[in-house]
Amino acid sequence: MNNETLLILSLLITYSTVLILFKLLQEQGLYLWTIIATIAANIEVLIVIHAFGMEMTLGNILFASTFLVTDIASETCGKQIAQKTVALGIVTSILFVAVTQSWLLYQPADSDWAAPAIRQIFSNTPRMMLTSLLVYAFVQALDVWLYHAWWDYTKKHFGNSSRFLWLRNNGSTLISQFVNAVLFTCGAFWGMYDTQTLVSIAASSYMIFIITSLADTPFVYAARKIANNHHIGIHTPKASYQ
Repeated sequence: MNNETLLILSLLITYSTVLILFKLLQEQGLYLWTIIATIAANIEVLIVIHAFGMEMTLGNILFASTFLVTDIASETCGKQIAQKTVALGIVTSILFVAVTQSWLLYQPADSDWAAPAIRQIFSNTPRMMLTSLLVYAFVQALDVWLYHAWWDYTKKHFGNSSRFLWLRNNGSTLISQFVNAVLFTCGAFWGMYDTQTLVSIAASSYMIFIITSLADTPFVYAARKIANNHHIGIHTPKASYQ
């Protein structure tokens, strides 16, 4: 199975898993996935593959799924729950970095075989870790703010808060992912590569984010239907879309 097929399957399985957890555990399922995706993406991002004519790191789909989580939370449970998922992702990232870096302080025994691989995987530069954490915190908060800003705009101008889900979903995620691609590329690689290379890295990252962002829209619609059918969050049959 080639990398392209694996990536497509990974996207479908990942987004479907978010929906299943939401249906089974409601907002607790969104919290659970945020923790899983944050930890796994921090490891998976170290793997570089070639797919769709470009080199890319893994972790993009898992990272994109955290935006799906915040959009589902915003749409079905409200702004406070969405902000909690962002806070949970930030705390998870901080604890993950702290725990993995503490492993590197130990002196392995002569019989140890895992330490060299562990050190190679988790000896990321402080700059890379700090950039990743700060950018994650900022763009996730921006995504939640934009989602509700678009929601207020469409409700004010069209008088129906249930319409234009596609606009608030894509209007928030595509903008925040663009900011993410620019800030992370500059923060992590400025001074290491020339301007042309930085632009290329940011552009290729954003191309991936465009695809993953557009692909999550049907899943947000499905999540809202689940919320309505199962009386989850703010969307009971008599509730308005706030």
